[in-house]
Amino acid sequence: MNRIDKVFGQLRQEGKKVLIPYVSCGDPHLKFTEELVLGLAENGADLIELGVPYSDPVADGPTIQKASTRALAEGVTLEKIFSLVERLREKTSIPLIMMTYYNPVYVKGVENFLKRAGEAGIDGLIIPDLPVEESENLKDVAENYGLNLIFLVAPTSTPERIKKIVNMARGFIYCVSVTGITGARKELGGELASFLKVVQAHTSLPLAVGFGISGPDMARKAAGLADGIIVGSALIERIEKNIEHNGFNYGKALEEAITFVGDLKTAITIY
Repeated sequence: MNRIDKVFGQLRQEGKKVLIPYVSCGDPHLKFTEELVLGLAENGADLIELGVPYSDPVADGPTIQKASTRALAEGVTLEKIFSLVERLREKTSIPLIMMTYYNPVYVKGVENFLKRAGEAGIDGLIIPDLPVEESENLKDVAENYGLNLIFLVAPTSTPERIKKIVNMARGFIYCVSVTGITGARKELGGELASFLKVVQAHTSLPLAVGFGISGPDMARKAAGLADGIIVGSALIERIEKNIEHNGFNYGKALEEAITFVGDLKTAITIY
């Protein structure tokens, strides 16, 4: 069984919610990413989403865009990220989801990319710019290598499109809480509950809410509506503020990021 399915199934049985932090690989360097992932795995994270830095991240807001820019300036490559995953797999069994745009997949070749991802230890794949209508071949190949292809649905998605997406999805459904790009916000979208009910009517897969969750209070509210939450920009902001002009406050960045995720886990445990 895929590790993603196992974690969601186990926590559902226990009546608990799933916490998925998003980490921008290589921000500010891969050694930090490795320690961060291991720290999060031990302090509240149930799955971890690994963002592949990309020069034209159409779904990402300014916080993640800046993180990608820092990582690319540090010389991060796709192959270095696969090597990072291999090192992580020697130390943790937490499910790892890779978030990338389609261009890196296309350049490496679908078969080569998915084979490398599966062998490295990736459990799932999110490709936000890949339309569901063009994803069937990639999904089939992904399944051959034990990978769940995870799709996003948005409040603007019609019921017909939602049905099409959930029929192709594996693992869980990534439910975008608001329209637009990623980024921490002050409150959840007012129509989130009704939107999630529409999605739930079409699938038995778990639902995870992402885009905009900025802290424990919002996390608690979102967890009351879905099976899990995804937090990216708010976590990266805590790392970014420790990147100083005269150097990187390594220890403080790790501590604040790990503490933040622990606080989120506490919040969704008592939602």
